[in-house]
Amino acid sequence: MGVYVFGFSDDIGKRSAREFLGGKGAGLREMVGLGIPVPPGFTISTETCKAWNDAKGQFPKGLTDEVKAAMAAMGQNVGRTFGDAKDPLLVSVRSGAAASMPGMMDTILNLGLNDLTVEGLAKSSGNRRFAFDAYRRLLQMFGDVVMGVERELFEKALADEKRGLGNTGMPDSEVPAEALERVCVKSKQIIQEHAGRAFPDDVYEQLWQAIAAVFRSWDNPRAVRYRKMQDIRGLIGTAVNVQAMVFGNLGDDSGSGVAFTRNPANGERVLYGEYLANAQGEDVVAGIRTPRALTKRGSPVGREGDSFEGSMPDAFASLVDAANRLESHFADMQDIEFTVERGRTYLLQTRTGKRTAHAAVRIAVDMVAEGAITKEQAVLRVDALALDQLLHARLPEPATLKKRGVEPIAAGIPASPGAAIGAIVLHADDAERLAAEGKEVILVRRETSPEDIHGMKAAEGIVTATGGMTSHAAVVARGLGKCCVAGCSALTVDYETNTVIARTAAGKSVTLHPGDTISLDGTHGLIYAGELEVEAAAKVPEFDTLMEWADAHRTLGVRTNADTARQARTARSFGAEGIGLCRTEHMFFAEERVEAVRCMALAEDDADRATWLAKIAPMQRSDFEELFEAMDGLPVTIRLLDWPLHEFLPTGEREFEAVARALGTDVATVKRRAEALHEVNPMLGHRGVRLGITQPAVYRMQIRAILEAAAACAGKGVRVFPEIMIPVVSLAEELSVLRDEATAVADEVFGAAGKRIDYRFGTMIELPRACLVADDIAKHAEFFSFGTNDLTQTTFGISRDDAAKFLSAYADHPRALLEHDPFARLDTRGVGELVRIASTRGRATRADLKLGICGEHGGDPSSIAFAAEVGLDYVSCSPPRLPIARLAAAQASLRAKAQAPRGS
Repeated sequence: MGVYVFGFSDDIGKRSAREFLGGKGAGLREMVGLGIPVPPGFTISTETCKAWNDAKGQFPKGLTDEVKAAMAAMGQNVGRTFGDAKDPLLVSVRSGAAASMPGMMDTILNLGLNDLTVEGLAKSSGNRRFAFDAYRRLLQMFGDVVMGVERELFEKALADEKRGLGNTGMPDSEVPAEALERVCVKSKQIIQEHAGRAFPDDVYEQLWQAIAAVFRSWDNPRAVRYRKMQDIRGLIGTAVNVQAMVFGNLGDDSGSGVAFTRNPANGERVLYGEYLANAQGEDVVAGIRTPRALTKRGSPVGREGDSFEGSMPDAFASLVDAANRLESHFADMQDIEFTVERGRTYLLQTRTGKRTAHAAVRIAVDMVAEGAITKEQAVLRVDALALDQLLHARLPEPATLKKRGVEPIAAGIPASPGAAIGAIVLHADDAERLAAEGKEVILVRRETSPEDIHGMKAAEGIVTATGGMTSHAAVVARGLGKCCVAGCSALTVDYETNTVIARTAAGKSVTLHPGDTISLDGTHGLIYAGELEVEAAAKVPEFDTLMEWADAHRTLGVRTNADTARQARTARSFGAEGIGLCRTEHMFFAEERVEAVRCMALAEDDADRATWLAKIAPMQRSDFEELFEAMDGLPVTIRLLDWPLHEFLPTGEREFEAVARALGTDVATVKRRAEALHEVNPMLGHRGVRLGITQPAVYRMQIRAILEAAAACAGKGVRVFPEIMIPVVSLAEELSVLRDEATAVADEVFGAAGKRIDYRFGTMIELPRACLVADDIAKHAEFFSFGTNDLTQTTFGISRDDAAKFLSAYADHPRALLEHDPFARLDTRGVGELVRIASTRGRATRADLKLGICGEHGGDPSSIAFAAEVGLDYVSCSPPRLPIARLAAAQASLRAKAQAPRGS
């Protein structure tokens, strides 16, 4: 059916190894092929998982025989027999999906032990303590994962033994054999009592139940949530990897660890990671013990001998050799799990390592310099959305804060860089709930587990009291782009008293509670009490290099949405090639300006309105001059006033009084006029082009201000390329009327200036009807800018402001009614089809019609890929998302080129 023994019957035909064997199985297959020491074993394919699910938990016919044959071959390889009472073979049963999902699915170790085989293991190993440590681990993992017994019950049994020995803080590795035997007896009683059935003594029954549990974990809540969070789609299930156990808990000449071939936080080319002596791998990633450094260089001063390199130099050298070979083979940074059994190093897994955006950029650029990959591969390798993390703000340097008298209350491991500020929460559910209410929170835990994934996603940052750079908290935080301080041993997190006690470097004790604000410095691993001010992120040197390579390959232009000169200058520094959307209504939100706009809107007649327009015009002209100067040499698309009136009208009594004074009338009259302007649905009301039709003086004022500003700037040597955009058009005739108005105003302005300035006239396409009659509209427009925010609202008939109240139910529905929030990612099937229709019909009328997207989708990589596919000329997004857009546009071009038929 689908059992593939490492290095033997592993012919998978033309299938993708990763999709068929899962990432872990594919990696093991590659390592065996490279001659790297790997414990023998086999992989049960992802197709088998799908078949098991389709059959509602029944294993496919023939699988039993295949598994037994593979188990026999594994036993022959290691010289042991599964279930043998004298020298038993033990196995691990691990998940392995095609996409990396760290900690989200289940694993069972030490499988094959029972009351007889544990005695055989004790004798064959010569270490009774080791045998019963392995047995109590199996009982706990099997009881939890397979039989559904709460893990805490097993942990309490172990804690009770430590208490009985008079040392509640005793490390697990020091609990004596006779105590572990008692824990095993108690654990079997716990399983019987809480599962209602006994732990299976039959080792093959253990194996089949474990395989089923791993298959079942594909659809556990945390795995489903993680796939949705990471947008992992199209996979059919998980593979299962069954391997002979190698033991890191056999004594001080054994251990387990995790290694990255480069630093996953900053990308430095050094072997980076952690290990624990006399421990199994789960101890390292679970974060329940704070491990030691791999290398002498990574160790604290004076502790170099405690490192893996210092304490086991030969085993370390074997790891270094394997790591170098794997990175060279895969041409990417690898995340490696390893176990040392009595001085010999075995690799259990290799996968592409999770990394911060900083590290991703540096590694990609460095690998080009090293000749490992091409520039094109480097551009494709960096997740465009991760650049958002790279540009996050940070806290001031610790030395700077110290000069200001600000000292950290605790220090830990800088597991994921950046800054995070928020209120302490101790539980993942609280983090998710409070974040949904708009609050910024920091999740503080002793250690995190896969069940905390939803809270980690919701939180601004993560703190753990234990664990290290390769703990669950650290790995997941880097994958999510979250600031994280791990292994903060100065913290005591007490869930019973709801307190966090920090012991400062000066020896003081600081008690914190949920709701108290803290600031995290993930770059230096520091925690501060209270809210600190943040600074702009420093650019990574390799960032500009990667952006240069990206710009060389993209065909899609990248503009910005900017309403002020300051925003425009910021956007230029991020690589903007013009302004794709200047929203003129945003220019009036300032207190000194909004009153003039209110008076204009509530004026008694056209003559009175003209007075206020005359006051507003200089403000507009000045704004436009500043924008043109900031964008010297680049196009500037200015959308004429598009107000939902309710955003401008006075609301409070003081505001009504101020407008009444300015208009020279009484408050009652102003309120009556405001009431007359009230709209049931202002988003579909008297706004955009409709204002230009009913009150043409408003749009004439704006057009005049734009063109006068352009003429003035041109006179100063500024290269200006103004584009006038009319919003909310649904009729070609509307645009025709406004085009005539613009032409008349332009003739006046340029006649007075004595020179003409080239300008473009176009429209925002944001209504379905406009898409369908785009061929008519294009007769009067030189460009279309798709306002995909409103186009999504009007296509779905959903208010963006209200969507959050129910869209999550659509996404979480068992039938996944909506895969994505259509306001965050363009709905290519519906809204996208309208964009495609409008583009085709518009260019059928005007071949040189410029097309762009200026909605929020302009900064979303998948929406950018769609824009490139349709043949748009540019996307426009907010300044901070410009690097994302530039990289995503380049990736879209490179992927399209790779998929194009040769010779095309």
